[in-house]
Amino acid sequence: MTYTRELRFRVDECCGEVSALLELPRNADRMLVIAHGAGAGMRHTFLESLCTRLAARDVASFRYQFPYMEAGHRAPSPRPVLLATVRSAVETAAKQASALPLLAGGKSMGGRMTSLAASGTPLPGIRGIVFLGFPLHAPGRPSSERGEHLQDVAVPMLFLQGTRDRLADLGQVRPLCRALGDRATLHVVEGGDHSFKVPKRSSRTDGEALDELSDTIRSWNPR
Repeated sequence: MTYTRELRFRVDECCGEVSALLELPRNADRMLVIAHGAGAGMRHTFLESLCTRLAARDVASFRYQFPYMEAGHRAPSPRPVLLATVRSAVETAAKQASALPLLAGGKSMGGRMTSLAASGTPLPGIRGIVFLGFPLHAPGRPSSERGEHLQDVAVPMLFLQGTRDRLADLGQVRPLCRALGDRATLHVVEGGDHSFKVPKRSSRTDGEALDELSDTIRSWNPR
């Protein structure tokens, strides 16, 4: 059985409140604070499906909106606003977590903003960061520049990356993870694109790729 609750929390005086969704399985033993990507909100099918699968594996989740998405805008908020939202979400989730160990991260931009927030001042209580497709560079333009701040992140990081992700060439991701040493764990989803969709000719389904992501998050043990 999973307890589900919709709630709102304040980002700061300028941005007001945003929405969030808590999914708390009865036997949860950890919680993932998860931010959406640049082009879709917390109720996107990908996050809905992932969080349902995580709940079935006793992983609680706290999904939340960035202010621009809450307001129905297409362009992301300025970076300081995004980072403030991450911090406020983590603080709010901790109050809902009933002393559960906390992970944070998100899909694409949401994961990157989480790591940028953590590279400044550590996010209180966060034991690790989960990247669901870290957006390392512009589509088809391999570079590792967007990952330079990760050297300043003190907690362990789990990189979930698809082999067909045009925003994260594995030729750039692998050396980046090696440079991060023991803090980085890389899990590659064969055939997955930036949204972890697999080709129709593949021997497995998108749902099975989501199961792989969920199983990996479930089994990851950041220390």
